[in-house]
Amino acid sequence: MDKAILFREEIEDLKIYEPGRPISEVKSEFRLEEVIKLASNECPYPPFPETIEAIKEDISEANRYPDNGCFVLKEKLAEHLNVKTQNLVVGNGSSEILRLIALAALKPGDEAIIPHPSFIVYPTITKLMGGVERKVPLENYRHSLNEMLNRINDKTKIIFLCNPNNPTGTIFYKSEVENFLDKAPRNILVIFDEAYFEYVNDNRYPNGIDYLKNFKNVIVLRTFSKIYGLAGLRIGYGIASKKIIEAIEKVREPFNVNMLAQLAATVSLEYKDEVERRKKFNEEGKTYLYQQFESLGLEYVPTEANFILVDLKRDSRKTFEDLLKLGIIVRPGDIFGYNTHIRLTIGTPSENKKFIEGLQRVAGCRSQVTSRTGVSPVKKFQ
Repeated sequence: MDKAILFREEIEDLKIYEPGRPISEVKSEFRLEEVIKLASNECPYPPFPETIEAIKEDISEANRYPDNGCFVLKEKLAEHLNVKTQNLVVGNGSSEILRLIALAALKPGDEAIIPHPSFIVYPTITKLMGGVERKVPLENYRHSLNEMLNRINDKTKIIFLCNPNNPTGTIFYKSEVENFLDKAPRNILVIFDEAYFEYVNDNRYPNGIDYLKNFKNVIVLRTFSKIYGLAGLRIGYGIASKKIIEAIEKVREPFNVNMLAQLAATVSLEYKDEVERRKKFNEEGKTYLYQQFESLGLEYVPTEANFILVDLKRDSRKTFEDLLKLGIIVRPGDIFGYNTHIRLTIGTPSENKKFIEGLQRVAGCRSQVTSRTGVSPVKKFQ
């Protein structure tokens, strides 16, 4: 009799990551000509034209291995961020760097403090290494930094801070995090996950890099997947003390970042004006969607990212499935524990309009605000 294959106990309860449905799959399943995807917090615009041209020119070199140390990109990033190259690590998306941190730092039984709900990778990599997750519920959709401090004990090894937080789009403020860092033990790794950094407008937002000088236990993660439109190439980076970077480099696989991703990221850093334009487009889309939600009597969480968590007061999974049939892909909130919410990526003007029209069809909601009546919109979460 064949014996069962034995896998590590740590993976037994891990859930397979559920990404946003691919456009091609939805087109095929529902026989649709047009499908829009507003599910994965992607940039709705393609890479910069100059980036695309550079990729076309460099593809002929794909028979060679990529630069293992990402030398050119690190030089450009160091200049862009005003840091040293020795303080940088580049990964196959910032998600890979999260996994490498866990691989380098967590031992079985070590604890990680994790905001909940937040990015699903945090508990996954903690469990994978045999660590113990200590979830700290959000308060009014925001990190509770004081409660995180209360959860620290002798076994705490890592604290994850997602700012802006995914899936809520909320931020914690400079005053809050400075108090937090002053009180947290310096032998605990504090990870600032700033994947949506470029979208933030609130002047109370703390730039994690500002704390690297005085807090050697801090690491800041960012990505080219969002505002730069390079999600399909998978490239992100971390900024930290030389000691932290060296530890991560020891467990990094060789050639982990492909040559086209390195080139695309390097070229994209040249176009700061384009980044600002995309930020402006995101703000315009946000304003439009806020107005539509308010006119429909729907509550939403004000966001500092490129997505919005909105409460439809109806089953999120059914809404997700109904919208799929119309060629609109969103993220159901039940996977985050918000059973009546959906998370919506801010798209192009036409995509945002199509979503609102689709939502009105499937949810049966109609505008409550007219120029004649002047009915006040529903109060938003604060």
